[in-house]
Amino acid sequence: MAVNLQGLTDNARKTAIAELNARLADAVALSAAIKQAHWNVKGRNFIAVHELFDQVFANLQVHVDEMAERVQQLDGVAVGTVEKVAKASSIKEYPTDLTKAEDHIKALSERMRDYGAKVRESIDSTDEAGDADTADLFTAASRTADKDLWFMESHLE
Repeated sequence: MAVNLQGLTDNARKTAIAELNARLADAVALSAAIKQAHWNVKGRNFIAVHELFDQVFANLQVHVDEMAERVQQLDGVAVGTVEKVAKASSIKEYPTDLTKAEDHIKALSERMRDYGAKVRESIDSTDEAGDADTADLFTAASRTADKDLWFMESHLE
């Protein structure tokens, strides 16, 4: 088993790159869904929901950038073009006919929950492969997704 400069086995590095690119595709697709909702939301609490979507988007972008940069650190290629993301993302396609705030919150919450579950799977996969640093990156992304999901779902009470 070859060990690279980071002290990782080739398998750990390849596993991490694959997991990072998979979650990167999901995060970019989720980002686009959040912006779709942000641009088209209407309703009683418009400004609060509109601004919430902006904050959730900004929080996600931090992790998008960290995932892409970690791929580079591991000597991989971060894949984030719209065309590649559309093919690679496992996030359910976002409907473009929603306008009501509650409908957007429900649709985004469903996708955020799915994204969070997949990020947690990536934590386990990268940790088991021997890349604790990438597992830690995913742990931070998971905590952010959980908090943002809580914020969104709190609007449904």
